Amino acid sequence: MNRTYEIMFIVRPDVEEADLDKLIEGFSGNVTSGGGEVKSVEKMGRRRLAYTVRKFNDGFYVLLNIAAEGKLITEIERRLRVTEQVIKFITVRMDEEEKRLAKVKAIRDTKVKRSAQPAQFQPQAPVAAAPAVAAPVAEETPAAEPVAAV
Repeated sequence: MNRTYEIMFIVRPDVEEADLDKLIEGFSGNVTSGGGEVKSVEKMGRRRLAYTVRKFNDGFYVLLNIAAEGKLITEIERRLRVTEQVIKFITVRMDEEEKRLAKVKAIRDTKVKRSAQPAQFQPQAPVAAAPAVAAPVAEETPAAEPVAAV
């Protein structure tokens, strides 16, 4: 069963543009030869890293959206791990993420629909008076006479 994945990887900044294109085509070829489908390839350009990775402070970001089976994804991840030009990568299964986002959106829509409708004033019927229950009356005790000090 094919699932949707996003694979983002960062390539060393000293790699030439032609070599970067070859690297992307190599991974895309691995996906298509393994029975998957490359939906989109986005080269996000050279960006600064949040922290130093393998002595590099910046790198080329590449985002692949693919539809493939899990076995093919593990093979692509293995190839990313052993490729020297790739300094970091992450794979995210998007069908689960899309399902979660759809659920959150549905919950938000129902809350918005309830609160978006103005509250209409509806007169309430008078409540029938309940029979009064007499509270127990405390018996009064005579106050003590003040005692005179001698």
